Amino acid sequence: MRELDYYARQFTLGRISRREFLGRAIALGASVPLANSLLTSAGYAATAKKGGAMTFAMGSGSTTDALEPGTMANGYTWALSYAVRGSLTEIVPGGDLAPGLFEKWESSPDATQWVFNVRKGVEFHNGKTVTSQDIAASINFHRANESKSALRTSFDQIESLKVDGDTVLITLSAGNADFPFVFAGADMAVCPSDGNGTIDWRSGIGAGGYQLKRFEPGVSAQMERNPNFWNPDRAHADNVELLAIIDPTAQVNALLTGEVDAIDGVDPKVVDLMSRKEGIFVDEVAGSKHYTFPMRTDTPPFTDVHVRLAIKHAVDREEMLSKILGGHGTIGNDTPIGPTFRYRAVDLEPFPYDPDKARWHLKQAGMDSLAVELSAADAAFAGAVDASVLYQERARKAGIDIKVVREPNDGYWSNIWMQKPWSACYWGSWPTEDEMFTLAYSSGASWNDTYWENERFNELLVLARSETGIDKRRQMYVEMQHILRDQGGVVAPMFANFLMGRSERVTHGELGSDRGFDGYRMIERWWVA
Repeated sequence: MRELDYYARQFTLGRISRREFLGRAIALGASVPLANSLLTSAGYAATAKKGGAMTFAMGSGSTTDALEPGTMANGYTWALSYAVRGSLTEIVPGGDLAPGLFEKWESSPDATQWVFNVRKGVEFHNGKTVTSQDIAASINFHRANESKSALRTSFDQIESLKVDGDTVLITLSAGNADFPFVFAGADMAVCPSDGNGTIDWRSGIGAGGYQLKRFEPGVSAQMERNPNFWNPDRAHADNVELLAIIDPTAQVNALLTGEVDAIDGVDPKVVDLMSRKEGIFVDEVAGSKHYTFPMRTDTPPFTDVHVRLAIKHAVDREEMLSKILGGHGTIGNDTPIGPTFRYRAVDLEPFPYDPDKARWHLKQAGMDSLAVELSAADAAFAGAVDASVLYQERARKAGIDIKVVREPNDGYWSNIWMQKPWSACYWGSWPTEDEMFTLAYSSGASWNDTYWENERFNELLVLARSETGIDKRRQMYVEMQHILRDQGGVVAPMFANFLMGRSERVTHGELGSDRGFDGYRMIERWWVA
């Protein structure tokens, strides 16, 4: 490693070329992505430059996308929202929580009473000052009875919300030591209010680093730097365009031809090829993004836990990690708690590929065989269709006949996910166990895509949230992971590293690992090199 650092330093000083560095690094046993990461940290850690234009492309986005905070279900809308609206708090690289529109906060010892101080002097794009009333209305938008927001479940714990000058006062029904993390999500966007508690989300006006000039859902968004943005260390480029390019091959071609400056979700199969292209970098960050196949546990045959366990034993996770991710990730154990979480159950082994065990579970369900449909599209994740076909081939040995239904990419998140009994899906990396479990697995949650109900799991969720003792909290979260693996409706065969491709025209500082594309904040964090 010392030799690699030495050569990285030589590159920084201009004494060797990028090609020469890559050759020496690979000769020393480094992978191409690792070598590129060293180049990034060594050669591109300079102070950000202002000016210029950048174009990004993402493998998500749909013609059904909207600017409504409560319905943002893909990475494209999150990246757009962060750029245009900012956030109340922010997860910075390394995983710590930093101030945003909330400048500081404090809680009572039992974490039930919270006081948040609103940053002064911040303006919306229309010149209106951001006030505590705007923030309160934006929070209450998700709490309304008619709300379909995924945050509604997280905000059910709020007993009262009041404003007092430049502060927002929140009382919770029970303690929650991680509560400020909820405000770091792009779905918790702050929009202007009319003074009567109604927010204006349709106009696209926010307080973020960029003003939205044009938005064509599923195609592109064009933005211009906000000259009055409160944070001088962000929003560097003058103009940014964000494209939705769902097809992975088309994404890569757009980068290689110079149509775009950076892409997300690089197909692991092309990482080495791309990394060897002059002027192209592949950045790799380990996180807890995971690819899943959620079964609706309210729909036969997935109502039977033995059917679910049969399906979990019918997937070859190691093969899927190798062939779909090219080894750029880790094997999953049917929970969302990946390697970056504090309370991961390190003793929880993934179910092995075991056709005989799968057949045994089918017999316990009163079946000799099983025929099911699995809906997939590459909009779910790059390689989702190929992964489904692999699943189909291996499950056949267990007496499970999987019919892979290739669905349209457009409209996948509104028409297929959570609608069909079994489908492909991806999840970004949420910052805390509580938020991940609350959003995706708690009773009645809007994004509970398995429609799973477990009394003990829900009981532990509430207890762990208010527990301030680290050891007790860890025990609870570990038990929840065991329950989810053994009884839940999700097959989560692999955690995927975040793979991003970029040209030498753009660069960045340390990358965030909480979600893809630098925490979906690349628009405001990156700059023209």
